[in-house]
Amino acid sequence: MTTREFKLLVNGRAQTVTTSPDRPLVEVLREELNLTGTKVGCMEGQCGACTILLDNEPVLSCLMTVSDVGNRSIRTIEGLADGEHLHPVQEAFLKEQAFQCGQCTPGMILETVALLRKKPRPSDQEIAASLDGHLCRCCGYPRIISAVHRAAQRLESGGVS
Repeated sequence: MTTREFKLLVNGRAQTVTTSPDRPLVEVLREELNLTGTKVGCMEGQCGACTILLDNEPVLSCLMTVSDVGNRSIRTIEGLADGEHLHPVQEAFLKEQAFQCGQCTPGMILETVALLRKKPRPSDQEIAASLDGHLCRCCGYPRIISAVHRAAQRLESGGVS
């Protein structure tokens, strides 16, 4: 197996990793950079647990290799909060108790951040369509939808994004 050095921009910080070019990005984030908030689920792009933001767009990191990333900006759940201050979407998920086991939560939060950038006041149907590729095995969907609405209200009233 041949390895190569990759320069990545993760959560606003330059990172360098040496690994196989075809290694899944989710593995590099978790195992090389110790960013374990990005969850491993199915490794087939079906559950959404590994969702990250790549240039502010949600992508499944299990379907991307480290060589696919290039000079693009990667944002994981660890890069969402501003120091000790949670992002409004994180706050909303917490206040609505929109998680149980937490496996799906980071991916759903990042997907929600991307949704609310494009659609500040989404309907229930738009939220459901956006989160369609995310599986919550605990079936917390009603609270998740409430959390998205709460986050939308918070962002609209002056929260940061």
